[in-house]
Amino acid sequence: MSGSPEAAAEPLETLQAPQPRRHGEETQRKLLQELEQLIPRLRRYARSLTRDETRADDLVQDTLIRAIDKLHLFEPGTNLVAWLFTIMRNIHINALRSAKWEREQDPADLELPVPGLQLSNLALRDLARAMGALPDDQRETVLLVAVEGLAYQDAAEIMSVPIGTVRSRLSRARSRLRQLMYGEAEGERGDEG
Repeated sequence: MSGSPEAAAEPLETLQAPQPRRHGEETQRKLLQELEQLIPRLRRYARSLTRDETRADDLVQDTLIRAIDKLHLFEPGTNLVAWLFTIMRNIHINALRSAKWEREQDPADLELPVPGLQLSNLALRDLARAMGALPDDQRETVLLVAVEGLAYQDAAEIMSVPIGTVRSRLSRARSRLRQLMYGEAEGERGDEG
């Protein structure tokens, strides 16, 4: 062992910054195809976050740019939807913090997908208004779990909260939606069977 500074610096010279992990060409192509297929779901989530179609489109675009730029960080075999929703939510929160957007959008403008149900336009409008009346955290939870069909754990990771918080928010949101839609008071709901 030598006491010279050059000898001590040698190991540092041989160290290199870790290179981003690159997916194979075929994996990258499949991921990009999957990203493209998820755009409608990203738009729904963005609209629920922003309550504004134009800002939602901007948020989707920012999310896709960030996701493509950071695609090398995605772990194949994990939930791509949850990864994208987390990116989107983080971008949205950062934008709110820096720009302090005003969020005064008519809840009736919120578009809710209801595949396979033959609800009247009035019922959809009432549901959109009721969803708009929910606090942001509850509305986001309902959207992720009920509309997007994500598991509670995935929703918890996206929102950076414990799974118990997701369950609690979902329960409070469902109660509030029943109250707003059907005029039911707490504890009034009976078991239909």
